[in-house]
Amino acid sequence: MHPKGADSGLLSPSDDAPGLAERYEDDPLIPQDPSAVEKRLLRKLDRRILPITCLLYLFAYLDRSNLGNARLQGLPGDVLGGDPTGVLFDWLVAVFFIPYILCQVPCTVLSKYYNPRVWIGCSAILWGLCSTSMATAYDFGSLLIARLGLGVFEAAFGPSVVLYFSFYYTKAEYGTRIASWFGFAAVAGAFGGLLAYGIENVKISIAHWRLLFLIEGIPTVLLGVLCLFTLPGRPESTSFLTHAERKLAIERMNRGTSGDMGTVVNRRHVIAAFLDWRVYTAGIIYFGLNCALGSLSAFLPTIIETMGHSPALSQLMTVPPYAVTSLVLIIASYISDRIQSRGLMVVSGCTLSGIGYMILLGVPHEHIHVRYLATFCIAAGTYAGVALILAWFTHNLGSETKRATGVPFFTAIGQVGSILGSHLYPLTEGPHYSRGFGVCGTLMFLAALSALILTISYRLENARRNAAYGECDRDAPVDTSELADKAPGFRYLP
Repeated sequence: MHPKGADSGLLSPSDDAPGLAERYEDDPLIPQDPSAVEKRLLRKLDRRILPITCLLYLFAYLDRSNLGNARLQGLPGDVLGGDPTGVLFDWLVAVFFIPYILCQVPCTVLSKYYNPRVWIGCSAILWGLCSTSMATAYDFGSLLIARLGLGVFEAAFGPSVVLYFSFYYTKAEYGTRIASWFGFAAVAGAFGGLLAYGIENVKISIAHWRLLFLIEGIPTVLLGVLCLFTLPGRPESTSFLTHAERKLAIERMNRGTSGDMGTVVNRRHVIAAFLDWRVYTAGIIYFGLNCALGSLSAFLPTIIETMGHSPALSQLMTVPPYAVTSLVLIIASYISDRIQSRGLMVVSGCTLSGIGYMILLGVPHEHIHVRYLATFCIAAGTYAGVALILAWFTHNLGSETKRATGVPFFTAIGQVGSILGSHLYPLTEGPHYSRGFGVCGTLMFLAALSALILTISYRLENARRNAAYGECDRDAPVDTSELADKAPGFRYLP
Protein backbone atom coordinates (compact mmCIF):
# COMPACT_ATOMS: atom_id res chain seq x y z
CA MET A 1 0.00 0.00 0.00
CA HIS A 2 1.34 3.41 -0.93
CA PRO A 3 1.32 6.05 1.77
CA LYS A 4 -1.54 8.48 1.44
CA GLY A 5 0.84 11.43 1.54
CA ALA A 6 3.12 10.06 -1.22
CA ASP A 7 2.37 12.84 -3.73
CA SER A 8 3.63 15.40 -1.26
CA GLY A 9 6.70 13.48 -0.18
CA LEU A 10 10.26 14.63 0.26
CA LEU A 11 12.85 15.30 -2.39
CA SER A 12 16.17 13.54 -1.91
CA PRO A 13 18.51 16.51 -2.16
CA SER A 14 22.24 16.41 -2.46
CA ASP A 15 24.21 16.77 0.74
CA ASP A 16 25.36 20.25 -0.24
CA ALA A 17 21.81 21.54 -0.76
CA PRO A 18 19.77 20.50 2.26
CA GLY A 19 17.37 23.45 1.82
CA LEU A 20 15.86 21.84 -1.29
CA ALA A 21 13.98 19.34 0.86
CA GLU A 22 12.10 22.15 2.56
CA ARG A 23 11.55 24.03 -0.72
CA TYR A 24 10.10 21.15 -2.74
CA GLU A 25 8.55 18.88 -0.15
CA ASP A 26 4.99 19.86 -1.12
CA ASP A 27 5.55 20.24 -4.87
CA PRO A 28 3.24 17.69 -6.62
CA LEU A 29 5.17 18.06 -9.92
CA ILE A 30 8.34 16.51 -8.52
CA PRO A 31 8.18 12.67 -8.71
CA GLN A 32 8.83 10.88 -5.45
CA ASP A 33 9.55 7.28 -4.54
CA PRO A 34 7.11 6.61 -1.64
CA SER A 35 9.25 3.80 -0.25
CA ALA A 36 12.40 5.94 -0.22
CA VAL A 37 10.53 8.84 1.36
CA GLU A 38 9.19 6.60 4.12
CA LYS A 39 12.56 5.02 4.79
CA ARG A 40 14.09 8.47 5.06
CA LEU A 41 11.43 9.49 7.58
CA LEU A 42 11.97 6.27 9.55
CA ARG A 43 15.71 6.89 9.76
CA LYS A 44 15.08 10.44 10.92
CA LEU A 45 12.71 9.23 13.63
CA ASP A 46 15.07 6.47 14.75
CA ARG A 47 18.00 8.88 15.06
CA ARG A 48 16.03 11.24 17.27
CA ILE A 49 13.76 8.94 19.29
CA LEU A 50 15.71 5.73 19.95
CA PRO A 51 18.98 7.06 21.45
CA ILE A 52 17.34 9.20 24.14
CA THR A 53 14.58 6.72 25.08
CA CYS A 54 16.97 3.75 25.12
CA LEU A 55 19.45 5.58 27.33
CA LEU A 56 16.63 6.63 29.65
CA TYR A 57 15.50 3.02 29.97
CA LEU A 58 19.07 1.91 30.59
CA PHE A 59 19.28 4.20 33.60
CA ALA A 60 15.70 3.44 34.66
CA TYR A 61 16.62 -0.21 34.93
CA LEU A 62 19.95 0.51 36.58
CA ASP A 63 18.21 2.68 39.16
CA ARG A 64 15.55 0.11 40.01
CA SER A 65 17.81 -2.96 40.03
CA ASN A 66 21.07 -1.68 41.52
CA LEU A 67 20.15 -2.98 44.96
CA GLY A 68 21.41 -6.42 43.96
CA ASN A 69 24.92 -5.06 43.42
CA ALA A 70 24.71 -2.68 46.40
CA ARG A 71 23.91 -5.68 48.60
CA LEU A 72 27.26 -7.23 47.77
CA GLN A 73 29.01 -3.90 48.39
CA GLY A 74 27.98 -3.68 52.04
CA LEU A 75 24.66 -1.81 52.03
CA PRO A 76 22.95 -4.19 54.54
CA GLY A 77 25.78 -3.83 57.03
CA ASP A 78 25.88 -0.03 56.75
CA VAL A 79 22.18 0.94 56.96
CA LEU A 80 20.14 -2.23 57.62
CA GLY A 81 21.86 -3.38 60.80
CA GLY A 82 23.40 -6.35 59.00
CA ASP A 83 19.97 -7.76 57.97
CA PRO A 84 20.93 -11.38 58.80
CA THR A 85 17.64 -12.84 57.46
CA GLY A 86 17.51 -10.72 54.30
CA VAL A 87 13.93 -9.61 55.06
CA LEU A 88 14.66 -5.87 55.10
CA PHE A 89 16.48 -6.10 51.79
CA ASP A 90 13.58 -8.05 50.28
CA TRP A 91 11.22 -5.26 51.32
CA LEU A 92 13.42 -2.61 49.73
CA VAL A 93 13.26 -4.55 46.47
CA ALA A 94 9.50 -5.12 46.74
CA VAL A 95 8.37 -1.66 47.90
CA PHE A 96 9.36 -0.14 44.55
CA PHE A 97 6.63 -2.14 42.86
CA ILE A 98 3.75 -0.96 45.07
CA PRO A 99 3.51 2.59 43.61
CA TYR A 100 4.83 1.26 40.30
CA ILE A 101 1.75 -0.98 40.06
CA LEU A 102 -0.82 1.48 41.41
CA CYS A 103 0.30 4.45 39.30
CA GLN A 104 0.80 2.89 35.85
CA VAL A 105 -2.77 3.13 34.51
CA PRO A 106 -3.62 6.65 35.81
CA CYS A 107 -0.21 8.00 34.79
CA THR A 108 -0.39 6.61 31.24
CA VAL A 109 -3.95 7.82 30.64
CA LEU A 110 -3.03 11.21 32.12
CA SER A 111 0.04 11.41 29.86
CA LYS A 112 -2.27 11.75 26.84
CA TYR A 113 -3.10 15.27 28.01
CA TYR A 114 0.54 16.40 27.91
CA ASN A 115 3.30 16.81 25.38
CA PRO A 116 5.20 13.46 25.39
CA ARG A 117 8.63 15.07 25.64
CA VAL A 118 7.58 17.07 28.70
CA TRP A 119 5.93 14.09 30.38
CA ILE A 120 8.80 11.68 29.72
CA GLY A 121 11.51 14.25 30.49
CA CYS A 122 10.00 15.35 33.82
CA SER A 123 9.47 11.71 34.86
CA ALA A 124 13.16 11.00 34.24
CA ILE A 125 14.32 14.05 36.20
CA LEU A 126 12.19 13.11 39.21
CA TRP A 127 13.12 9.43 39.36
CA GLY A 128 16.78 10.39 38.85
CA LEU A 129 16.58 12.63 41.91
CA CYS A 130 15.04 9.79 43.93
CA SER A 131 17.80 7.41 42.85
CA THR A 132 20.54 9.91 43.63
CA SER A 133 19.08 10.55 47.08
CA MET A 134 19.57 6.86 47.93
CA ALA A 135 23.31 7.61 48.17
CA THR A 136 22.55 9.74 51.24
CA ALA A 137 20.42 7.10 53.01
CA TYR A 138 21.25 6.49 56.65
CA ASP A 139 18.63 3.89 57.67
CA PHE A 140 15.94 1.55 56.36
CA GLY A 141 13.25 4.27 56.41
CA SER A 142 15.16 6.73 54.21
CA LEU A 143 15.91 4.03 51.64
CA LEU A 144 12.26 2.98 51.71
CA ILE A 145 11.01 6.51 50.94
CA ALA A 146 13.47 6.91 48.06
CA ARG A 147 12.38 3.56 46.58
CA LEU A 148 8.71 4.57 46.84
CA GLY A 149 9.38 7.79 44.91
CA LEU A 150 11.37 5.84 42.35
CA GLY A 151 8.37 3.57 41.79
CA VAL A 152 5.96 6.48 41.25
CA PHE A 153 8.04 8.29 38.65
CA GLU A 154 9.18 5.20 36.76
CA ALA A 155 5.49 4.21 36.51
CA ALA A 156 4.95 7.50 34.67
CA PHE A 157 7.79 6.65 32.27
CA GLY A 158 7.73 3.03 31.05
CA PRO A 159 4.15 2.53 29.76
CA SER A 160 4.11 6.08 28.38
CA VAL A 161 7.10 5.27 26.16
CA VAL A 162 5.37 2.10 24.92
CA LEU A 163 2.38 4.27 23.97
CA TYR A 164 4.62 6.99 22.52
CA PHE A 165 6.34 4.55 20.14
CA SER A 166 2.93 3.66 18.68
CA PHE A 167 2.58 7.28 17.51
CA TYR A 168 5.51 6.90 15.10
CA TYR A 169 6.06 3.21 14.30
CA THR A 170 3.87 0.80 12.35
CA LYS A 171 3.18 -2.74 13.55
CA ALA A 172 5.80 -4.01 11.06
CA GLU A 173 8.45 -1.84 12.76
CA TYR A 174 7.19 -1.68 16.31
CA GLY A 175 8.48 -4.99 17.67
CA THR A 176 12.09 -4.29 16.76
CA ARG A 177 11.93 -0.77 18.22
CA ILE A 178 10.38 -1.97 21.47
CA ALA A 179 13.05 -4.70 21.62
CA SER A 180 15.78 -2.12 21.05
CA TRP A 181 14.33 0.00 23.85
CA PHE A 182 13.62 -2.83 26.29
CA GLY A 183 16.89 -4.51 25.34
CA PHE A 184 18.64 -1.78 27.29
CA ALA A 185 17.30 -3.48 30.41
CA ALA A 186 19.58 -6.38 29.50
CA VAL A 187 22.35 -3.92 28.66
CA ALA A 188 21.75 -2.41 32.10
CA GLY A 189 22.27 -5.83 33.65
CA ALA A 190 25.59 -6.24 31.86
CA PHE A 191 26.69 -2.63 32.36
CA GLY A 192 25.55 -2.66 35.98
CA GLY A 193 27.67 -5.72 36.69
CA LEU A 194 30.74 -4.17 35.05
CA LEU A 195 30.19 -0.86 36.83
CA ALA A 196 29.73 -2.55 40.20
CA TYR A 197 32.87 -4.62 39.63
CA GLY A 198 34.85 -1.48 38.78
CA ILE A 199 33.55 0.43 41.80
CA GLU A 200 34.36 -2.52 44.04
CA ASN A 201 38.02 -2.10 43.14
CA VAL A 202 38.16 1.68 43.62
CA LYS A 203 39.68 3.07 46.83
CA ILE A 204 37.43 5.92 47.99
CA SER A 205 36.44 7.54 51.26
CA ILE A 206 32.72 6.73 50.95
CA ALA A 207 31.01 3.35 50.80
CA HIS A 208 31.11 1.74 47.38
CA TRP A 209 27.32 1.36 47.23
CA ARG A 210 26.87 5.12 47.79
CA LEU A 211 29.14 5.87 44.81
CA LEU A 212 27.14 3.33 42.79
CA PHE A 213 23.87 5.20 43.43
CA LEU A 214 25.47 8.55 42.55
CA ILE A 215 26.99 7.33 39.29
CA GLU A 216 23.71 5.74 38.19
CA GLY A 217 21.37 8.51 39.40
CA ILE A 218 22.93 11.78 38.26
CA PRO A 219 23.06 10.93 34.50
CA THR A 220 19.31 10.21 34.62
CA VAL A 221 18.59 13.79 35.67
CA LEU A 222 20.77 15.14 32.88
CA LEU A 223 19.10 12.89 30.30
CA GLY A 224 15.69 14.05 31.49
CA VAL A 225 16.67 17.68 30.89
CA LEU A 226 17.98 16.76 27.42
CA CYS A 227 14.70 14.98 26.67
CA LEU A 228 12.75 18.18 27.32
CA PHE A 229 14.48 19.83 24.37
CA THR A 230 15.09 16.98 21.89
CA LEU A 231 12.28 14.40 21.94
CA PRO A 232 9.55 14.98 19.29
CA GLY A 233 5.99 15.58 20.48
CA ARG A 234 2.89 14.09 18.85
CA PRO A 235 3.10 13.60 15.03
CA GLU A 236 0.37 16.12 14.22
CA SER A 237 2.01 18.96 16.14
CA THR A 238 5.76 18.38 16.42
CA SER A 239 8.07 21.00 14.92
CA PHE A 240 10.73 18.31 14.48
CA LEU A 241 9.04 17.17 11.23
CA THR A 242 8.29 19.14 8.09
CA HIS A 243 4.71 19.54 6.91
CA ALA A 244 5.01 16.64 4.45
CA GLU A 245 6.70 14.44 7.07
CA ARG A 246 3.90 15.14 9.54
CA LYS A 247 1.30 14.08 6.95
CA LEU A 248 3.18 10.85 6.31
CA ALA A 249 3.71 10.20 10.03
CA ILE A 250 -0.04 10.60 10.69
CA GLU A 251 -0.84 8.24 7.80
CA ARG A 252 1.58 5.66 9.21
CA MET A 253 0.04 5.99 12.69
CA ASN A 254 -3.35 5.05 11.22
CA ARG A 255 -2.33 1.89 9.35
CA GLY A 256 -4.52 -1.00 10.44
CA THR A 257 -6.06 1.16 13.16
CA SER A 258 -6.75 4.85 13.86
CA GLY A 259 -4.93 7.21 16.17
CA ASP A 260 -6.30 10.09 18.18
CA MET A 261 -5.70 13.65 17.07
CA GLY A 262 -4.56 15.77 19.99
CA THR A 263 -5.22 15.29 23.69
CA VAL A 264 -8.25 12.98 23.60
CA VAL A 265 -9.32 10.26 26.04
CA ASN A 266 -12.25 8.01 25.03
CA ARG A 267 -13.84 6.97 28.31
CA ARG A 268 -15.71 4.05 26.71
CA HIS A 269 -12.40 2.55 25.63
CA VAL A 270 -10.99 2.94 29.13
CA ILE A 271 -13.88 0.82 30.42
CA ALA A 272 -13.52 -1.63 27.50
CA ALA A 273 -9.90 -2.27 28.47
CA PHE A 274 -10.93 -3.26 32.01
CA LEU A 275 -13.59 -5.65 30.61
CA ASP A 276 -11.39 -7.39 28.01
CA TRP A 277 -10.54 -10.97 29.07
CA ARG A 278 -7.45 -10.94 26.87
CA VAL A 279 -5.96 -8.10 28.92
CA TYR A 280 -6.25 -10.25 32.05
CA THR A 281 -4.70 -13.21 30.22
CA ALA A 282 -1.82 -10.96 29.23
CA GLY A 283 -1.59 -10.03 32.91
CA ILE A 284 -1.07 -13.71 33.76
CA ILE A 285 1.74 -13.94 31.21
CA TYR A 286 3.32 -10.74 32.45
CA PHE A 287 2.98 -11.92 36.05
CA GLY A 288 5.14 -14.95 35.33
CA LEU A 289 7.63 -12.96 33.28
CA ASN A 290 8.00 -10.30 35.95
CA CYS A 291 8.34 -12.79 38.77
CA ALA A 292 11.39 -14.07 36.88
CA LEU A 293 12.54 -10.62 35.77
CA GLY A 294 12.23 -8.98 39.18
CA SER A 295 14.07 -11.75 40.98
CA LEU A 296 16.69 -12.04 38.22
CA SER A 297 17.68 -8.38 38.33
CA ALA A 298 17.97 -8.30 42.13
CA PHE A 299 19.30 -11.78 42.88
CA LEU A 300 21.32 -12.93 39.85
CA PRO A 301 24.64 -11.93 41.50
CA THR A 302 23.57 -13.85 44.62
CA ILE A 303 22.53 -16.90 42.56
CA ILE A 304 25.87 -16.94 40.74
CA GLU A 305 27.69 -16.53 44.07
CA THR A 306 26.16 -19.86 45.18
CA MET A 307 28.23 -21.50 42.42
CA GLY A 308 31.36 -20.83 44.53
CA HIS A 309 32.49 -17.45 43.19
CA SER A 310 33.56 -14.37 45.13
CA PRO A 311 31.12 -11.41 45.38
CA ALA A 312 33.19 -9.29 42.97
CA LEU A 313 33.52 -12.09 40.41
CA SER A 314 29.82 -12.91 40.76
CA GLN A 315 28.96 -9.37 39.70
CA LEU A 316 31.30 -9.64 36.72
CA MET A 317 29.79 -13.00 35.69
CA THR A 318 26.33 -11.43 35.33
CA VAL A 319 27.62 -9.67 32.19
CA PRO A 320 27.68 -12.59 29.67
CA PRO A 321 24.05 -13.72 30.27
CA TYR A 322 22.80 -10.17 29.73
CA ALA A 323 25.00 -9.68 26.66
CA VAL A 324 23.62 -12.84 25.01
CA THR A 325 20.11 -11.82 26.05
CA SER A 326 20.41 -8.52 24.15
CA LEU A 327 21.27 -10.38 20.96
CA VAL A 328 18.48 -12.95 21.36
CA LEU A 329 15.99 -10.18 22.10
CA ILE A 330 16.72 -8.26 18.89
CA ILE A 331 16.71 -11.41 16.73
CA ALA A 332 13.40 -12.68 18.15
CA SER A 333 11.70 -9.31 17.74
CA TYR A 334 13.03 -8.85 14.20
CA ILE A 335 11.66 -12.25 13.22
CA SER A 336 8.28 -11.46 14.80
CA ASP A 337 8.11 -8.20 12.81
CA ARG A 338 8.94 -9.98 9.56
CA ILE A 339 6.43 -12.81 10.00
CA GLN A 340 3.85 -10.54 11.72
CA SER A 341 3.26 -13.07 14.49
CA ARG A 342 4.23 -12.61 18.12
CA GLY A 343 2.30 -15.21 20.09
CA LEU A 344 4.40 -18.23 19.21
CA MET A 345 7.58 -16.25 19.92
CA VAL A 346 6.25 -15.41 23.40
CA VAL A 347 5.48 -19.11 23.94
CA SER A 348 9.04 -20.01 22.94
CA GLY A 349 10.62 -17.40 25.21
CA CYS A 350 8.58 -18.42 28.26
CA THR A 351 9.31 -22.10 27.65
CA LEU A 352 13.07 -21.46 27.34
CA SER A 353 13.06 -19.57 30.63
CA GLY A 354 11.05 -22.32 32.34
CA ILE A 355 13.57 -24.93 31.19
CA GLY A 356 16.38 -22.81 32.66
CA TYR A 357 14.68 -22.77 36.06
CA MET A 358 14.16 -26.53 35.94
CA ILE A 359 17.91 -26.96 35.29
CA LEU A 360 18.77 -24.85 38.36
CA LEU A 361 16.25 -26.82 40.38
CA GLY A 362 17.39 -30.28 39.31
CA VAL A 363 21.10 -30.12 38.46
CA PRO A 364 23.49 -30.62 41.44
CA HIS A 365 25.68 -27.68 42.50
CA GLU A 366 28.92 -29.36 41.48
CA HIS A 367 27.89 -28.97 37.80
CA ILE A 368 28.51 -25.23 37.86
CA HIS A 369 28.88 -24.84 34.07
CA VAL A 370 25.47 -26.37 33.40
CA ARG A 371 23.90 -24.21 36.10
CA TYR A 372 25.59 -21.12 34.70
CA LEU A 373 24.22 -22.00 31.24
CA ALA A 374 20.75 -22.10 32.79
CA THR A 375 21.06 -18.41 33.72
CA PHE A 376 21.50 -17.65 30.00
CA CYS A 377 18.27 -19.52 29.19
CA ILE A 378 16.37 -17.73 31.94
CA ALA A 379 17.59 -14.24 31.01
CA ALA A 380 17.14 -14.66 27.24
CA GLY A 381 13.68 -16.24 27.46
CA THR A 382 12.38 -13.79 30.06
CA TYR A 383 13.57 -10.59 28.40
CA ALA A 384 12.41 -11.70 24.94
CA GLY A 385 8.99 -12.58 26.35
CA VAL A 386 8.55 -9.19 28.01
CA ALA A 387 9.49 -7.18 24.90
CA LEU A 388 7.33 -9.28 22.60
CA ILE A 389 4.19 -9.12 24.71
CA LEU A 390 4.48 -5.32 24.97
CA ALA A 391 4.70 -5.07 21.18
CA TRP A 392 1.94 -7.67 20.77
CA PHE A 393 -0.70 -5.88 22.81
CA THR A 394 0.09 -2.35 21.76
CA HIS A 395 -1.43 -3.07 18.35
CA ASN A 396 -4.08 -5.58 19.39
CA LEU A 397 -6.00 -3.23 21.68
CA GLY A 398 -7.16 -1.24 18.65
CA SER A 399 -7.50 2.38 19.75
CA GLU A 400 -5.03 4.77 21.32
CA THR A 401 -7.07 5.21 24.50
CA LYS A 402 -7.53 1.46 24.95
CA ARG A 403 -3.77 1.05 24.51
CA ALA A 404 -3.14 3.79 27.07
CA THR A 405 -5.34 1.86 29.53
CA GLY A 406 -4.89 -1.80 28.62
CA VAL A 407 -1.09 -1.92 28.33
CA PRO A 408 -0.34 -0.35 31.74
CA PHE A 409 -3.21 -2.36 33.25
CA PHE A 410 -1.86 -5.76 32.26
CA THR A 411 1.68 -4.66 33.09
CA ALA A 412 0.45 -3.51 36.51
CA ILE A 413 -1.09 -6.96 37.07
CA GLY A 414 2.19 -8.48 35.99
CA GLN A 415 4.28 -6.30 38.27
CA VAL A 416 2.70 -8.05 41.25
CA GLY A 417 4.90 -10.92 40.10
CA SER A 418 7.91 -8.72 40.74
CA ILE A 419 6.87 -8.37 44.37
CA LEU A 420 6.54 -12.14 44.64
CA GLY A 421 9.91 -12.61 42.93
CA SER A 422 11.62 -10.30 45.40
CA HIS A 423 10.60 -12.60 48.29
CA LEU A 424 11.54 -15.93 46.73
CA TYR A 425 15.27 -15.89 47.53
CA PRO A 426 15.79 -15.20 51.25
CA LEU A 427 19.31 -15.88 52.49
CA THR A 428 17.97 -18.54 54.84
CA GLU A 429 17.08 -20.73 51.81
CA GLY A 430 20.46 -20.47 50.11
CA PRO A 431 22.34 -21.88 48.40
CA HIS A 432 19.65 -24.19 46.97
CA TYR A 433 16.74 -21.72 46.63
CA SER A 434 14.48 -24.59 45.61
CA ARG A 435 11.28 -22.66 46.30
CA GLY A 436 12.36 -19.69 44.19
CA PHE A 437 13.44 -21.79 41.20
CA GLY A 438 10.33 -23.98 41.41
CA VAL A 439 7.84 -21.10 41.61
CA CYS A 440 9.46 -19.10 38.80
CA GLY A 441 9.73 -22.14 36.53
CA THR A 442 6.08 -23.10 37.08
CA LEU A 443 4.91 -19.55 36.38
CA MET A 444 6.92 -19.43 33.15
CA PHE A 445 5.27 -22.60 31.87
CA LEU A 446 1.86 -21.17 32.85
CA ALA A 447 2.76 -18.01 30.90
CA ALA A 448 3.67 -20.12 27.85
CA LEU A 449 0.29 -21.91 28.02
CA SER A 450 -1.57 -18.58 28.37
CA ALA A 451 0.27 -17.12 25.37
CA LEU A 452 -0.66 -20.19 23.32
CA ILE A 453 -4.33 -19.71 24.23
CA LEU A 454 -4.15 -16.04 23.25
CA THR A 455 -2.54 -16.57 19.86
CA ILE A 456 -5.10 -19.27 19.02
CA SER A 457 -7.96 -16.96 20.03
CA TYR A 458 -6.61 -14.15 17.83
CA ARG A 459 -6.27 -16.47 14.84
CA LEU A 460 -9.80 -17.81 15.28
CA GLU A 461 -11.26 -14.29 15.61
CA ASN A 462 -9.42 -13.09 12.48
CA ALA A 463 -10.78 -16.08 10.57
CA ARG A 464 -14.32 -15.35 11.82
CA ARG A 465 -14.14 -11.71 10.72
CA ASN A 466 -12.71 -12.68 7.34
CA ALA A 467 -15.62 -15.07 6.85
CA ALA A 468 -18.19 -12.49 7.97
CA TYR A 469 -16.80 -9.30 6.40
CA GLY A 470 -14.25 -10.52 3.84
CA GLU A 471 -10.48 -10.21 3.63
CA CYS A 472 -9.09 -6.72 4.19
CA ASP A 473 -5.90 -4.77 3.64
CA ARG A 474 -4.03 -5.11 6.94
CA ASP A 475 -2.46 -1.65 6.45
CA ALA A 476 -5.64 0.21 5.49
CA PRO A 477 -6.93 2.76 8.03
CA VAL A 478 -9.65 1.33 10.27
CA ASP A 479 -12.15 3.46 12.19
CA THR A 480 -11.64 2.23 15.75
CA SER A 481 -13.06 5.36 17.39
CA GLU A 482 -16.25 3.57 18.46
CA LEU A 483 -15.45 -0.14 18.80
CA ALA A 484 -11.64 -0.16 19.23
CA ASP A 485 -10.37 -3.67 18.41
CA LYS A 486 -13.96 -4.93 17.96
CA ALA A 487 -14.36 -2.91 14.75
CA PRO A 488 -15.25 -5.23 11.80
CA GLY A 489 -12.28 -4.05 9.72
CA PHE A 490 -9.72 -4.51 12.48
CA ARG A 491 -7.48 -7.59 12.41
CA TYR A 492 -5.38 -8.85 15.31
CA LEU A 493 -1.69 -9.61 15.17
CA PRO A 494 -1.65 -13.31 16.23
